[in-house]
Amino acid sequence: MLTVDFERLDLRDRERLLDLGCGGGRHAFEAMRRGATVVALDADAAELKDVQAVTGGMLSAGELPHGPRGGAVNGNALSLPFPDASFDRIIASEVLEHIPADTAALDELVRVLRPGGRIAVTVPTRWPERVCWALDHRYHDRAGGHVRIYRQPELEAKLERAGLVLRGSHHAHALHSPYWWLKCAVGVDNADAWVVRKYHEFLVWDITSRPWLTRALDRTLNPVLGKSLVIYAEKM
Repeated sequence: MLTVDFERLDLRDRERLLDLGCGGGRHAFEAMRRGATVVALDADAAELKDVQAVTGGMLSAGELPHGPRGGAVNGNALSLPFPDASFDRIIASEVLEHIPADTAALDELVRVLRPGGRIAVTVPTRWPERVCWALDHRYHDRAGGHVRIYRQPELEAKLERAGLVLRGSHHAHALHSPYWWLKCAVGVDNADAWVVRKYHEFLVWDITSRPWLTRALDRTLNPVLGKSLVIYAEKM
């Protein structure tokens, strides 16, 4: 399930891409399939082991056009272990809402992005996120939780102050907003709740089967119900 539109990111063959806060690696894997040299960075070493394992499987299956390139790095968004202008493209998906010093993280991302390079930043959309916060304080009031809710103009202003030029935006994953509302309504840690399990099964089916009806519904609802806000910007 991709949040970033790779066509709008304009990723080219053999370009270097940083996936900041890569998590399970969904964007990193797609970039690898497109021929990019990908560095997947995360603070969670366990997540990176999973990314390395899947990458090995992709290599064995012949899914990597240029073989194993890039790597997995255990690192901190506030002190990236890369020289200036190291990357052609950057993805920071669902990361900034976890970082108290978000402007410092943005400065680091801009530092390692080359002039003319493009970045995609995604965060939870404001009003679906406010519903989650209202339903269960544990959604945000715990280690690793969300520390802020962004308004789109606020995030765009931060990107511009960091030295980026805006290149468009959209919303994604409208069908995922009700899942998180249900999860928070029964208790965000209550993974065994029947209604949460059933909706999760529906989402897995939708992601794997991609029926035209739910895809059309998702696209129609994204502008008002999308769980994620995606903003594209370029370093001049």
